[in-house]
Amino acid sequence: MAALPIPPLEPLLAAADMAGVAVFAVSGALAAARIKQTIVTFAFFAAVTGIGGGTLRDLLIGAPVFWVGRSDYLGICMVAAASVWLLKADRWRLDALLWFDAIGLGAYSVLGAAKALGAGVPPLVAVAMGVLTASFGGIVRDLLAGEPSILLRREIYVSAAALGAGTYVGLTLLGLSLWPAALIGAAAGFGLRALAITTGLALPGYRPDKPDS
Repeated sequence: MAALPIPPLEPLLAAADMAGVAVFAVSGALAAARIKQTIVTFAFFAAVTGIGGGTLRDLLIGAPVFWVGRSDYLGICMVAAASVWLLKADRWRLDALLWFDAIGLGAYSVLGAAKALGAGVPPLVAVAMGVLTASFGGIVRDLLAGEPSILLRREIYVSAAALGAGTYVGLTLLGLSLWPAALIGAAAGFGLRALAITTGLALPGYRPDKPDS
């Protein structure tokens, strides 16, 4: 069965989509800078991080992959990689990577959910698509950089993406218009991630009861 046509993103949302790609691409290039890699690796990390989550989302909802057939998204990733390289980002603190990633996570959780809703998927699935859009690129980035995957750490990351996407979907179901719902959702996701970065807020780990001695 042929895939159903997916409505294009509203122009302002499409611009925010490109901004989200840029922010995630910078975080990918920063990861390459931290491990002292070549400019080719900078570009690869920027592209994987910038477009990885959106690629997985589009494949799962049956949409044309958003960056195939156009050059601007990959171009943004290449510019981000070159900028980080030229700015000598190895001198930057780890905080820079964390904050760029947090901004991208908040925005992309909403963008992913919005595109999924536009494709006609159920609300809960749209939330899941928002989470994948926001987190998958960062997960792949960390694996390629030899960093512990965010999925194996207790710090709040995926939960923040779920909050952002869930807030957006819930508000739209309640009848709130797109932009207020999007701004509130992105702020919620970013806010929770920012709280985790600044305070070390983390989810509790599994602790099975010890058997009686």
